[in-house]
Amino acid sequence: MKPRPLEGRTVVDLTTALAGPYATLLLAGLGATVIKVENPGTGGDAARGNPPYAAPDGPSLGRPGDTGMSVSMLGRGRGKLSVTLDLKHPRAGEVFADLVRGADIVVENYAAGTADRLGVGYAAARAANPRIVYTSISGFGAQGPGDGGGTGKAMDTIIQALSGVMLTAGEPDDPPVRFGLPIGDLLAPLYAVIGTLAAVVQAERTGEGQHVDVSMLGALTSLLSAEPFDALEALGAPTRTGALVPRLAPFGLFPAADGWIALCAPTDAFARGVCTAIGRPELAADDRFATRDDRVRNADELHELIRGWSSARTRAEAVGELAAAGVPAAAVRDPAEAVRDPGVLARGEVVELEHPDHGPTGLMGPGVPITFSGARTGPDRPVPRLGQHNAEVFGGLLGYTADRLADLEREGVL
Repeated sequence: MKPRPLEGRTVVDLTTALAGPYATLLLAGLGATVIKVENPGTGGDAARGNPPYAAPDGPSLGRPGDTGMSVSMLGRGRGKLSVTLDLKHPRAGEVFADLVRGADIVVENYAAGTADRLGVGYAAARAANPRIVYTSISGFGAQGPGDGGGTGKAMDTIIQALSGVMLTAGEPDDPPVRFGLPIGDLLAPLYAVIGTLAAVVQAERTGEGQHVDVSMLGALTSLLSAEPFDALEALGAPTRTGALVPRLAPFGLFPAADGWIALCAPTDAFARGVCTAIGRPELAADDRFATRDDRVRNADELHELIRGWSSARTRAEAVGELAAAGVPAAAVRDPAEAVRDPGVLARGEVVELEHPDHGPTGLMGPGVPITFSGARTGPDRPVPRLGQHNAEVFGGLLGYTADRLADLEREGVL
């Protein structure tokens, strides 16, 4: 069996909710040993209480007894070892330091300054292990929200609102459009993993760890700036164009008899293919559509011609005719259909979630969407119960005696 790329690396995971746990899920899927630290007094990671829940007879919006488990946690908690530690307890610092001494990476996603107040910030980690790479994911970065950060509380919808992305989708006069995915929560951990692995490489070279600081707002706003929205606004061009992109015409979403299709034909060659597919090859030489600038000027007319053609065909028929003409096109799928794409499943990019007691659930969750020629990926165990690995980690990895473990449990540290 091929090894996984991060085998031999250990991560101390202080994260909760979504952004942080998704980062550590990826690290676990790449082969790192991830020790998830959870608060025994609050029931652990907040995601453990998120509906819907998985149970033997199918998903439920209400918690179905002791064996029901949040689908969110089934997805994000895989591949990790769960230990309990009350970070507010005066003795928690000594246990945290012991964990960090044997680790390569710490990841946390508290609000800025919280980890330091708890005594588990970068300074405490570095004191225990100068080579440690300590990654923080927060709404606004280590400096906090500043004057433009709303109330200073970071949730995904708040980050979307502040980033500007809500006014990039929809028609010009529509209300702001919230992304269906929690994109702020899911994008920041990708940058966090990139930064973490880069810092690990640097630590190998220098012998020194460092603090990696990623903000949800910065990650999403950086992505927004990859498109020329400010230039379009300066030109008086619309930045919100709904289902179509006139500046790349023909380009966008078009109705079919049984749903919608996506069509992307910004080049002359692709545009000629569209004209052929809709049965109007002469339009490719028409003064209204012959060049890209012509098509942009007459985008509404061109898109209306395509709309009339596509609406009389099923998705499969329209996509088939466009494909035959060499045009990039696809059916618009719903999420349940998309996550069961045979190719995506075969590559392990989406996987079936397993309940630790009941086995396969029929529900899908994220894999590691990276394929290596010389390595394998993917979490190697289902989500753990709260504190399931206390003995394995504290007794086995850290060498705590049974008496010391009993003492820590008696005092409420674990």
